[in-house]
Amino acid sequence: MNHDLAAEFHRRAEQDQVARRRALETGDGRDLVRIDADNTAWLKQVIEKHGWPGIALVGEQGADEAWLLAQHADRAPGFQRQVLALLRDALEAEDVLPRHFAYLTDRVLVAAGELQVYGTQYTNDPGGENLRPYPVTDPDQLDVRRASVGLEPAAEYDRRMRSRDPHESA
Repeated sequence: MNHDLAAEFHRRAEQDQVARRRALETGDGRDLVRIDADNTAWLKQVIEKHGWPGIALVGEQGADEAWLLAQHADRAPGFQRQVLALLRDALEAEDVLPRHFAYLTDRVLVAAGELQVYGTQYTNDPGGENLRPYPVTDPDQLDVRRASVGLEPAAEYDRRMRSRDPHESA
């Protein structure tokens, strides 16, 4: 395991979460935009050097934090699609948590204006009201797909999303 790389993922993930909380509290997302851009550029370099930083390279926490940075690289949708392909390979090699693949799959699909598969992505009105999931493909099989990647049933996730502290972010 690369402990130095894992520590840098941890530092960057903490910085990511602090910036997200601050943006929610103040409405000022300038730090968030800067941090996301920096993290995206850094993650690209890591991937060029090491490939996807999976569990074998940075441990489960580091892999979770690597996924978080990729999940928040929304201003680089082509990069997110590239990461999704890497996650698919890492999933087959059991070097990534299946839920990471599910969340990024939905993030990429929603960004492309397509139906999500696992029901992980939510939206709301500009004022923050009317929280709801983006539409999903084949809703009758949603819980089967969610279970296949270790996610709780959609109704349980929905309850958790709606009761969540608005100052928490992921």
